[in-house]
Amino acid sequence: MSHASTFSTTPGDPRDRVPAAGSGPLPEPRHGGPQPSGPGAGSLLRQDIQGLRGVAVTLVVLAHARIPFLAGGYTGVDVFFVISGFLITCGLLQEARTTGSLSLGRFYARRALRILPSATLVALVTLAGCRFFASKIRYGEFLHDAVASALYCVNIDLAASGTDYLREGASPSPFQHYWSLSVEEQFYLLWPVILLAAFKLVRRRRLRVLPLAALCLLSCVLAARAVGTSPSWAYFGPHTRLWELGAGGLLAFAAPACARLPRAAAEVCTWLGLGAVAAAALLYDDSTPFPGPYALLPVGGAVLVVAGGCGASRPLGSRLLALRPATWTGGLSYGWYLWHWPFLVIGPAALTRTATPQLSLGLALAALLPAWLTLRLVENPIRHHRSLRRRPAAALGLGLGLTATVVTASLVAAAFPPPVSSAARAVHLEQALATAPDPEGRLTELLGEAATALPRNLSPALTKIKDQRSAVYRDACHVGYAGDRSPACEYGARTSGRVVVLFGDSHAAQWFPALEDLGRRHGWRLVSLTKSSCKTSDVTIVAQNRPYRACDRWREDALARIGHLRPWLVVTSSSEAAKPAHPLREPLRDWQSGYERVYRRLARDADHVLALLDTPWPRVDAVECAAGHPLDLPACEQDQRDAVKAPLLREASRRAAHRTGVALLDPKPWLCPARGRCPLVVGDTFVYRDESHLAESYAKALTPLFADAVESAAGRTGRDGPVAQ
Repeated sequence: MSHASTFSTTPGDPRDRVPAAGSGPLPEPRHGGPQPSGPGAGSLLRQDIQGLRGVAVTLVVLAHARIPFLAGGYTGVDVFFVISGFLITCGLLQEARTTGSLSLGRFYARRALRILPSATLVALVTLAGCRFFASKIRYGEFLHDAVASALYCVNIDLAASGTDYLREGASPSPFQHYWSLSVEEQFYLLWPVILLAAFKLVRRRRLRVLPLAALCLLSCVLAARAVGTSPSWAYFGPHTRLWELGAGGLLAFAAPACARLPRAAAEVCTWLGLGAVAAAALLYDDSTPFPGPYALLPVGGAVLVVAGGCGASRPLGSRLLALRPATWTGGLSYGWYLWHWPFLVIGPAALTRTATPQLSLGLALAALLPAWLTLRLVENPIRHHRSLRRRPAAALGLGLGLTATVVTASLVAAAFPPPVSSAARAVHLEQALATAPDPEGRLTELLGEAATALPRNLSPALTKIKDQRSAVYRDACHVGYAGDRSPACEYGARTSGRVVVLFGDSHAAQWFPALEDLGRRHGWRLVSLTKSSCKTSDVTIVAQNRPYRACDRWREDALARIGHLRPWLVVTSSSEAAKPAHPLREPLRDWQSGYERVYRRLARDADHVLALLDTPWPRVDAVECAAGHPLDLPACEQDQRDAVKAPLLREASRRAAHRTGVALLDPKPWLCPARGRCPLVVGDTFVYRDESHLAESYAKALTPLFADAVESAAGRTGRDGPVAQ
C-alpha cells in the first residue's frame, strides 16, 4: 500500500493548552514543580509540543511532495495522534479532577470551534477547485468524499474502497486527507464517555486508566492482524488507530510521574524519541507494511519526546523544539495540513502542468500562505469568540450549521455535473458486430474509422464507464489480494453438464461479459475463478510490496477445483504486468516453464483450453484522459508498438501454449488496427475502463468474435462437435 502518495495525514488539535512543564495534567502539589496561578493556571502552552507538531507536519508535507529521502514522512500522522491523545486527555483529566465530572456538551463544543471552521472553509474551496479543475469523471466521487468528510466517516469509505481492485491506480481524492480527522473524531466520541464512566464507577485513581489501557491493547492486536490481511482497513480503520491516540492518553495519566524524571533520564527520553521519529521518516517507505508493529517506532518516539519535556527542567531536545521556526510551523500545522493536500492534488491540473517533485514542493510551500490567513482570519477569531466559548449550545449549533453547509453544497454541486464535450453520432458497435456476416472484418473496418472525438451517443456515457461492474464483481466472486480461495460462483445454465471455466486475474475477468452472454445463449454452466493480479504462470510474484503467497495458494486451489469439475472448456488469461518475488536466472525460460506447468494441468483436466494473451494497454487512464481531451482523443491513444505491457511474458505464454498444444488467442487485432494508434472509442463504445482493463460494454460487444474463437479452440470437428447453436 502506497502511503506517501495515496494517504494524507492531519495534525491533531493545534495549539491545545496543557499544564505547564513540571505540573503534570493536574498533579497533587507535592508531586510537581511550581504551580501556575491566576487566570489560565494549569493551561500554559507546551512550546516543545508545538515544535514537535511543526516537525511532524513538515515530514508529512515533504513526503506528499515526493521528496525521495523522506518517503516515510507519512508517519507524522502517528506523531499527531499521540500529541492529540495526550493534550485532549490532559484537558479531560483536569476538568474531571476539578469538578468531579465531565461536561460532554462543553467538550464537543470546544471540538466544534477548533476543528470545523477551518475544515469547512478548505472543503468549500476544494469543492470549487473540483468543479473547475479536477477530473470530470470522478466529480461525483469527489462530492461523495466531501459529504463523507463533513460527516467524519471518510476513513471508512477509503478503507472499503481500498479493497476494490478496479479502483487501484486512481489518483487520490482532494478530500482524502480528512481521513485522520475522521479517526480522531470517532475516537473522541468514545473516549470522553469511557473516561466519565471510569471517574463515576472506579474510586481508586490508579485503576481509572485500565479501560483505556484495555482498549489500546485490543486496538494494537487488531492493527497487527489487519496489516497483513487488509492493508486498507489497517491504515484507515478507527479500530486499528485507536491505540495511537490512546498512547497519548495513557501518557497523560503518567504525566505526574514523568514530571519527576531526573534531568539525565528526561534528556535520554527526548533524544531517543526524536531519533525514533526521524528513523521512521528516513527508513520507512511505500513497501513498509504500515501501521501495525512498525507504527511503534514513531508512536513510541512521540511518547518519549512528550514525556521527556514534562519536567520543570527542560532537556536540550525540548528546548530545541521550542525554538521559533519549529513553533511557528507548529502553530500553522492544522491549516497547513488542510491546505497542502488540495494544492498538491488539484494544483497541477489548475496550472496545466504535470506533477513533479519540484512543482509539488512549490505548491506545498505555497499552501503556507492560506494556512496563515486561515489561522488569523478564521480559526483564532472563532475559536476565541467569547460568546461562543461561554455558550456550548451555540457552538454546537455553529458546528452543525457548518457541517450542513458542506453537505448541502456537495449535493447541489452533484445535481449540476460539469459537461463533457462530444462530436457527431457514431454507429452502434454491439449491433453492428452482432448483425455482420463477418464480425471480425466489420470490426477491422470500424477500428480503421475510429473517431478522434467522443461521439454524441457514447454508450454508456463517459462518466458511467467506471461504474460498470460485471456479475463477478457485483457478487464478490473476484477474489481480492488477501483471499486464497474463490467462492462458489456459477452462472448461465447451472445444471448443464457442459462446464466452462474462466480462470486467471482481472484481465481474465474482463472477458466475463462475453462469456456470460455465450453461456446463456448456448446453455453452458459458467464457473468463475479469478483473483486480483494473480498470474496464470505459477511463478511467485510481488503484490502490495511483498511476495504474493496468497496467489500461489489460490492458484493451486483453483486448479484442483478445475480438476474436480472436468470442464468442457477453460478460458484463461492474466495481465502481463508482473514482478517476480525472487530473481530469475533465465526470465524467458522460467516464465515459460511456469505457464507450461499450468497449461499442462488445464489440458489434462479439461477437454479444451483457450489461452488469451493480454490486451494492449492504453498510454494512461483512458477515461480520465478522454474527459480532459474529449475532442482530441489521439492525444490519449497509445501507439500499438508500445501497447504490449511485457513482451517477455507474452512470448513466454506463446511458447508455452505451443509446447502444450493449448489454443492461443491474441486479442490485439480486436483493439488496434494494423498500423497506428489503438483507439479509445470504436463506434459508440469506449474501449477501456482505466489504464489497462477493457470496458464492460466493449467486452460484451465482442461476443460474436469471442464465440468464433471458442468454436475454433474447441475444434469444429472435435469429439464434441461444433459449438452448440
